[in-house]
Amino acid sequence: MALNNVKDTVATTAAQDTPGATTDLVDVLIAGAGPTGLALGIDLARRGVTTLIVERQPTLSRGARGTGVQPRTQEVYDDLGLLPAAHAAGGVYPPMGLWQDGRIVRTHQMVERVAPTPSTPYSNALMLPQWRNAELLHARLRELDGTVQLATELVDFAQDPDGITAHLTGPETSPRTVRARYLVACDGGASTIRKQLGIRMTGPELAPGHAILADVRLDGLDRDHWHRWTLPSGGFLALLPLAGTDGFQLLAAAASAEPDTSTEAVRALIAEHTHLTADQVRDVQWTSVYRPKAGMADHFRQGRVFLAGDAAHIHSPAGGQGLNTSVQDAYNLGWKLGQVLRHGAPDALLDTYETERRPIAARILATSTRLHRSGSLRRGRDLHQLDIGYPDSPLSRELRADLPEGARTAGDRAPDAPCTTPDGTPRRLFDVLRGPHFTVLALDAPDLDPAALTRAAGSTPLHIAHVGGPTPDLLDPEGHLRTTYGPAPAVHLIRPDGYIAVSTPPETATESLTKALEAHFTATSHTSS
Repeated sequence: MALNNVKDTVATTAAQDTPGATTDLVDVLIAGAGPTGLALGIDLARRGVTTLIVERQPTLSRGARGTGVQPRTQEVYDDLGLLPAAHAAGGVYPPMGLWQDGRIVRTHQMVERVAPTPSTPYSNALMLPQWRNAELLHARLRELDGTVQLATELVDFAQDPDGITAHLTGPETSPRTVRARYLVACDGGASTIRKQLGIRMTGPELAPGHAILADVRLDGLDRDHWHRWTLPSGGFLALLPLAGTDGFQLLAAAASAEPDTSTEAVRALIAEHTHLTADQVRDVQWTSVYRPKAGMADHFRQGRVFLAGDAAHIHSPAGGQGLNTSVQDAYNLGWKLGQVLRHGAPDALLDTYETERRPIAARILATSTRLHRSGSLRRGRDLHQLDIGYPDSPLSRELRADLPEGARTAGDRAPDAPCTTPDGTPRRLFDVLRGPHFTVLALDAPDLDPAALTRAAGSTPLHIAHVGGPTPDLLDPEGHLRTTYGPAPAVHLIRPDGYIAVSTPPETATESLTKALEAHFTATSHTSS
């Protein structure tokens, strides 16, 4: 019997394979409660998809680790409902201060600052320690009635045509089995799920070495600079004041032949290579050793199992791309799982997760590897991930002809624009796009047939926003929207993850969008998988 036939009426059943065990029934089982798994859990929870997130560690992620939330990921957080909390907890990166002979001899802005524009309101990387990032994601998940089961590990699983049967170990006194429609591996670079599937991870060779990471509290440094010292070995030691905290992140590259991350060793390391004394290092809160690795899984999907985040691709931290790419994996997969599980879209929609995300991961992996090998710490606009798009996706259809150079087309990111409602109330386009729905953005297209589109969408939430025409939903008083989405007239179907799926002339828009909705996104022409 298919799981979807019983999941709404049965919460727990006796397991058949282990006496005294129980079987939980969920739509999606997520292994790993890092930023990837938590972001996916949030996106699924707001779509009414039942999930179980399990994390083998007894706590959420510790350590500042990756601190940069790129502008595109901030747009994702805006949609998921946690950007205000992230902005309140984070901050901008200070200029780098280079130390020599006990003083700062030179400063430079390592993380480039870019002025916001009407189409790009979040234009700079946000400094947010990863442990705080995880806390905020977890808090948002709880607001949506989602939970994480800590100290719980997925030890093995099997899949069949109807779903996944997974076995868990944890603090419970009795064995635990979970039956799920789909399984998503967010369990890191050493993913046990990927290994059980037999999916290879291949990638470029990085020169051997290591770096010591630590979160410390200390006296004797201002918080207006990202402090850096050059080591005699040719490496460096850097101390970054972590926004929203009284701590610093230590990064010491090529500091010793054999890494020692004990509290006393970290204190001695700082004392040896800076003007600070060991006694000024008041607290060593967390330590780790980073060894360079880079690679990508040969496949991101096998049957009913998906790989996301580090389980699918491992990056050098150069450029601050890994966490951001991982969160956007979750954002791409979440709405597609929601369409299949809740709105009857064809299972083939889920194949586009690998089709779309694997080339992006490959491109970003090449970028982070290049920066790693160059030794460059520069972080500019090219790392903001705002230029990511899916023009070659089977979900993208550009139906307009003779477009001017640089015009926004199907597959591109859907940018923001300041608008107003007809009564003059300010309303950003991101306000219209925010939520788990598709959006039809109609520019000067009064002949669009909303009733036909609503029928084609079926149970899929679809918002239609008319800009211009006799009964507009939005006004574009400064012309930013038409400039960004032009030329007008035109109609755009915008996916729930903020990318343009279809761009069409108004005269054929109703027919074109109806065909796209029925072919890819809804149950109109299909039965649920």
